[in-house]
Parts: sequence; structure tokens; C-alpha cells
Amino acid sequence: MRTNEELRSVPHLMIAEVAEDGGHGRVIFGKLDGSVIWSSGAGWDHVSVAPFKRSYTPSWDDMCRLKEMFFYPDEAVIQFHPPESEYVNNVTNCLHLWRPQNVGLPLPPPVLVGMPKNLTRAELSAAVKDAFINPYRMYGGEK
Repeated sequence: MRTNEELRSVPHLMIAEVAEDGGHGRVIFGKLDGSVIWSSGAGWDHVSVAPFKRSYTPSWDDMCRLKEMFFYPDEAVIQFHPPESEYVNNVTNCLHLWRPQNVGLPLPPPVLVGMPKNLTRAELSAAVKDAFINPYRMYGGEK
């Protein structure tokens, strides 16, 4: 996760307050105008965004832009859909990005998500076979 010092120069982020482990402010870009909170405590890097217009839910592109703002390009982050028994919803249309700090994050091989660009037929076939042999790619963990 980017440091508070690095975040000070991020366009479209107006920082209201920072603390040792994060901060809060406002983001405005595209259709998104909302509050943002970031933190890096308890073993997790976390960003949440809540649009001021409660009828607006951040789009995939909005969340990708937030990921770019707060995380480095080589960091994988996730949005959780926990069991219903663990749902927490304190703010309408608030979405979250999470990254565990001290453990790897499993991700599916790209070929299981879609067609990777610029692969030959042989490379694609090898990637599909490898996906069944090695179903998890691990990213993250302590740096």
C-alpha cells in the first residue's frame, strides 16, 4: 500500500486527516464523489469508499481507479463476499478493497478468468493444462 506521503500527491484525492496507520478524505473522479478511508493495521491494508450520493454504487472502473491510487501496480487486492452470517453494512453502497500484509493471496491463473492476450495456440494449451496442475498463484505477504 502506498504511504501517506505518497498519497499526498495523488490526483483526485483530497486528504482531510492522516494518522500513523492511515487516513481519510474525499475522492472525486468520473461519477464518483465520496468519502474514502484507508488503513494498514491488524495485518491488513484496507481502503473503503462511500459515495455521498447514496443511490450510486462505485463501478468496477471506480474500484480499479481506487486500487491504482492506494496500491502499487504489483499488489493484488480483493473485495470480499463473506458468508451472509458475517455481513456488515453500516453505510449504503460503501465498498472495500483489502490486501493481507503477512500472508500470500491466492489468485486464479489468468487463463481461468479469460483469454490472455498474445498467446499462441500452443502457449494457451500449456497455460490451461498448467492451471489444472497449479491452480493457485500466490501474491503478497510480508515485503
